[in-house]
Amino acid sequence: MSAEVGVAVIGFGLAGQVFHAPFVSAVPGLKLEVIVQRKGDEASKAYPAARILRSVEEALNDSAVQLVVVGTPNETHFDLAKQALLAGKHVVIDKPFASTSDEAAELEKLAKQQGLVLAPFHNRRWDGDFLTVKKLLTEEAVGRLVTFESHFDRFRPVPRENTWKEAPSISSGLLFDLAPHLVDQALALFGVPQGISASVRMDRDHTDIEDAFDITLEYPKLRAYCRSSMLACDASPRFLLHGTKGSFKKFGLDPQEPALLSGAKVPRMGQGEWLAESENHWGTLTVAPVATDPGTLTQTKVKTEFGDYRNYYANVRDAINGTAELAVKPADGYRTIKLLEMARQSSLEGRTLPIAF
Repeated sequence: MSAEVGVAVIGFGLAGQVFHAPFVSAVPGLKLEVIVQRKGDEASKAYPAARILRSVEEALNDSAVQLVVVGTPNETHFDLAKQALLAGKHVVIDKPFASTSDEAAELEKLAKQQGLVLAPFHNRRWDGDFLTVKKLLTEEAVGRLVTFESHFDRFRPVPRENTWKEAPSISSGLLFDLAPHLVDQALALFGVPQGISASVRMDRDHTDIEDAFDITLEYPKLRAYCRSSMLACDASPRFLLHGTKGSFKKFGLDPQEPALLSGAKVPRMGQGEWLAESENHWGTLTVAPVATDPGTLTQTKVKTEFGDYRNYYANVRDAINGTAELAVKPADGYRTIKLLEMARQSSLEGRTLPIAF
């Protein structure tokens, strides 16, 4: 049995509180040793067994810490991850992986030189709805897929005050907040596209950030659309698939984040399931059983697979211990950031860009 991997979570905002500390704590073989919270006592109240430090330097100099989780504002990700790698720590970086593809490439190279695990936090590969879509595609439930739509919509017509997420920066705005999830999911399903076109915009009456995007990824005989808006009062389907035999439509977001925000506790792996979606949110598969009679359709509710972000951290643990291949690699983070940069360029130039990497 490998020794426990000591973990330091840097930052205790939404990322640290909801997406990192609960799941690190729920995975056997990981030990939440340290939380870096510069001020406040929320971390100590939530995790009294962890040591609360006030500086990153203290965490990087702590011999009990082998894995550092960077859950701080976007523009700090590169510098903190680089410091951690140079200090000999394995690293998980919350999305976005970096602010630029050059930074992403530098981190990937440094991790390889240091012989360390570097993992982009593309946790939504473990969303229940995404796992359901993946299963349906494997089963060819809609036939040959021709269009894939992935939406992550919000309704926030008035910018929030006093938050870095509404401050102008190349790494803020919806393109670097939500698009990393959507683009990474498309890459995980279909690989690198041949071309990309995009509209990246500011739709709200008053905004300092990109608050809407439509990205089209072009594949042979397939178009994958990644879309988000802060002016979606009535949200589009989370996933919409059209194929030669039928369609699949799924509304609503994975329930893990809202459950945690409502106070739910993540059970330790092996001690309880996490997390079933209610039946009224299941997606609908519509198919034509007889190809020669497309007017005859059959609709079926499709049970949503269990989503479980614990599996992300279990994989990171196993990769550190050398017992499994890392599921989300630095190259995945690089490709995602590169495509986001190209989406901006496509939007500015009003043209489709070929992809070769």
